[in-house]
Amino acid sequence: MPLRASTMVTIGVGATAAVLVAGLIQAASDDPALSTALTVSVPEKYRSLVESAGHTCSEISPNILAATLTQESGFSPTAQSSVGAQGIAQFMPSTWESSGIDGNGDGKRDVWDPQDAIPSAAKYLCKMAQETKDVPGDKQSNMLAAYNAGSGAVRNAHGVPPYRETQDYVRSINALAGKPVKGRGNLTTAEQAAAAVNAAADQIGKPYSWGGGTANGPSTGTCCSPNGSTGTYVIGFDCSGLTLYAYAQAGIFLPRTAAEQYAASEPVSRDSMKPGDLVFYGSSAASIHHVGLYIGGGYMIEAPRPGTNVRYSSINSMSDMFGVARPVSQQKKEI
Repeated sequence: MPLRASTMVTIGVGATAAVLVAGLIQAASDDPALSTALTVSVPEKYRSLVESAGHTCSEISPNILAATLTQESGFSPTAQSSVGAQGIAQFMPSTWESSGIDGNGDGKRDVWDPQDAIPSAAKYLCKMAQETKDVPGDKQSNMLAAYNAGSGAVRNAHGVPPYRETQDYVRSINALAGKPVKGRGNLTTAEQAAAAVNAAADQIGKPYSWGGGTANGPSTGTCCSPNGSTGTYVIGFDCSGLTLYAYAQAGIFLPRTAAEQYAASEPVSRDSMKPGDLVFYGSSAASIHHVGLYIGGGYMIEAPRPGTNVRYSSINSMSDMFGVARPVSQQKKEI
């Protein structure tokens, strides 16, 4: 934000999940983040608006703008955060007062109207780019960090500030904006999905470790979770460490955190879920806090929380499912 009805299946502990996997994961191929072609998924009713506003200045693109709006609100015009950020672009009231514009020329500046808020978000990104143009480091990352935390914080930190929320925010938008184009290139196959599911199933019973898990397998984690739990002395996985590992065994390399994994994957509807899809939980794209690996029949494999082990769970075991996304086959190293 600116300034701040499936059939039930029986699962055994030693079960192999490959038989649950069918069909193809959607196709994709590489395209630059700053391409003039809009490749980030955008609701049709906002597409032309994003394409137009995405050319407000040379520092942004339709993909950067679309990725920012995805991260901010998931394109929900009625979104409101716990700290008061409002609308599809999550402007704080004071920032909207100084930077909101009348994008549709109806004589009003309405933060809840996407026709005003989307062009305003583009203009504000451009403003942040100018206010951080002399800051060392990656210019795009500095601009995005300023949109989230303010340009003063970026200048004071001489780059992206050391706030986990802001750092995750920047990584997620950069990953989404540079996401491969849908419908062309390398397919993520049913065999790759099966490999990921089977790799995760082989870890059933491994302990939860906050920050634990790499592309190579279970590992010690870090300190500390929001409730003070540490993974420093526990060899295992946290939720995104497990999914990162599982897909690495299929040759698909995901970012480290759940929010980053959502941003780097292709959203699909719940009705279109397939085994191998990732299930995400949180109140918004920016606040995703958990991910599990769907295996079919309404179940997933997950590393739930400190004090538990990797296990099979219903996808409805948590009440705040945000969405489902399908990993895209990319030749990348672990982030």
